[in-house]
Amino acid sequence: MRISRTLAAGLVAIACTALSSPVSAETKLRFQTHHSANSLQGKALLRFAGLVKEMSGGRLTVEMLTSSAAVKSTEVFEAASMGILDGDATGAGYVTNKDAAFQFFGDVMGGYDNAEQIYGWFNDGGGRAIADELYHRFNMHLIGIFVATPESLGSTKPLAGIADLKGWKFRSPPGMESEIFQKLGSGPVVMPFGEVFTAMSSGVVSGADASTLAVNKGLGLYDVGKHTTWPGFHSMPIEHVTVNLDKWKALPDDLKKVMEKAVAQIAAEVPKQSAADDEAAAAELTKAGVTIHNWSAEDRGKFRAVAQQVWADWSKRTPLAGKAYESHVGYMKKIGLLK
Repeated sequence: MRISRTLAAGLVAIACTALSSPVSAETKLRFQTHHSANSLQGKALLRFAGLVKEMSGGRLTVEMLTSSAAVKSTEVFEAASMGILDGDATGAGYVTNKDAAFQFFGDVMGGYDNAEQIYGWFNDGGGRAIADELYHRFNMHLIGIFVATPESLGSTKPLAGIADLKGWKFRSPPGMESEIFQKLGSGPVVMPFGEVFTAMSSGVVSGADASTLAVNKGLGLYDVGKHTTWPGFHSMPIEHVTVNLDKWKALPDDLKKVMEKAVAQIAAEVPKQSAADDEAAAAELTKAGVTIHNWSAEDRGKFRAVAQQVWADWSKRTPLAGKAYESHVGYMKKIGLLK
């Protein structure tokens, strides 16, 4: 397997410990996330590590490396699958190049309205079984997922409804999102987020897709653009907590359950905290003169209809992408999101 020079050179030190002896009575696993220790998701993952140690009585310890401390965000999954790291706590969106099915575990753009619906799909709609089939192919095991509130768009121009997306040039991540917005007449521009503020200030782009309302506010996005969509509708990234499959198999069953319970605990906490943070941010932004656009049900439905076309396209790219797509659509119909 070929790996980048950055990955190979940067991991020599940790490889020695990560490739050490099999699981013993006291086991330490090293995970990495791209989130900072002070972010909502970073705090949740550090809490996950604390819960694992507490619930296991110290038999199992998770070291959670934050802010991409060891390798690039795009290399964490591969490093863990090789056993250089033990776990990946980023998101499946980083590995869609391995199989398009990962997109349906990373973000079903324009699909679900809240975290509980995604959890329902994962636990009761077939997501777990497909995850085992998909992740195990790459020597990884998906322990669990967690989700914050739907993300908000920031803009220097009004975004009152779907018509305002025509001609709107904005910073976008690559992949499914860009394809959806292009169909709606927007001009998505893929760029590092560090360049967004200068680009918005100079008029190179008119907005950006970054994160939730509260996180956008913390990033200073609304110091540049005085318009935002909220509550969000276009994106709700799924955070995954994964572990090297060999390391997972070596764990006794009770410690596997500990890790699953720890993820379930933060999965319950994160959307509640995220919603509270968004509410507080909305109040502060309104006072600061930022216009908040709450899209109508009709416009949200139109966005979802276009998104479905892109989901269907992605479903044709690999057999497992097709299975994941069918499971999502089936569950959305079951709960009334789709007819």
